[in-house]
Amino acid sequence: MTLSPPDPQTRVEALARFDALAKPLGSLGRLEELGAWVAACQGACPPRPLERVTALVPAGDHGVVAAGVAAYPKEITAAMVRTIVAGVAGVSVLAAQHGVTVRVLDIAVDDDLEGVPAEVTAHKIRRSCGSIDIEDAISAEELERAFQVGATLVEEELAVGTQLLVLGDLGIGNTTPAAALIASTLGLRAEQVAGRGAGLDDEGLTRKAAVIQTALERTAHVTDPRERLAALGSADLAVAVGIMVAAARAGLPVLLDGVISVAEALVADSVEPGAREWFVAGHRSPEPAQSLALEALGLVPIIDLGMRLGEGSGAMTALPILRSAVVALHDMALLADLLAPAE
Repeated sequence: MTLSPPDPQTRVEALARFDALAKPLGSLGRLEELGAWVAACQGACPPRPLERVTALVPAGDHGVVAAGVAAYPKEITAAMVRTIVAGVAGVSVLAAQHGVTVRVLDIAVDDDLEGVPAEVTAHKIRRSCGSIDIEDAISAEELERAFQVGATLVEEELAVGTQLLVLGDLGIGNTTPAAALIASTLGLRAEQVAGRGAGLDDEGLTRKAAVIQTALERTAHVTDPRERLAALGSADLAVAVGIMVAAARAGLPVLLDGVISVAEALVADSVEPGAREWFVAGHRSPEPAQSLALEALGLVPIIDLGMRLGEGSGAMTALPILRSAVVALHDMALLADLLAPAE
């Protein structure tokens, strides 16, 4: 069955309504494109304001960190899960400002996370994952479980009326599998996709590129997108892909963050062609792999502030702009009403 895109007729109606508002034609710039996208996703013109937004943050550790591809130790992942739970992480404070619910999910953190709320660990698949330069990240069975978790999470959000998902990420070393997935999907070389992540020096960047290249050579025979995800991804990235696929099938739009979520979106669109139509890019990160994947997906980021924190923070910063586009389309006066003769 072919995936249905956001409603094209509603998009046409939304763009026509923007033209009819009390303003010069095209004067709201990209807000008009963004507002029409939300309208098409909802199948309603004008669209309903984006009042209920949830950020999902799958967390996991990555075996490839042992190869020296990250600037920080893996123990930071568990510490940051607790920081999000406490409401003082970057994504947490931005979400609080914008009235967004944040759900951090321990999918593959290499820690038992004792004492955190049960809902955080309810979907845990494993502790860490295989080092992608020498072995597959997860098994085929774990991949299927990850997709099931993603579908369950989307069902839960639909049940409470969520209108938009923000997809974040959490995990030391996760830019390495993300870059590897992008390179493998697009047929690129490691040096084209390797970035500094959370702050690698030149030596670390060279080492990271070598590890990615080894992983690409090890999996050069893999062409199926699901097999590629199991080989080069991780459990937490697989859950995020499952979320995106399920969201696209359900008609729930997704606001992407940095290189991790864009890599996941690229895989999701390979698994479910057309899924990209339900995604909008929140921001551009300094990671070279993200820009390459965005171009392949045909997505233009809403903002470009040089952010590289992850967690969903860049997308959260872009959210008010997306909301502004919807409010403008919903609430602004029509030019015809202003010019109507007084009775």
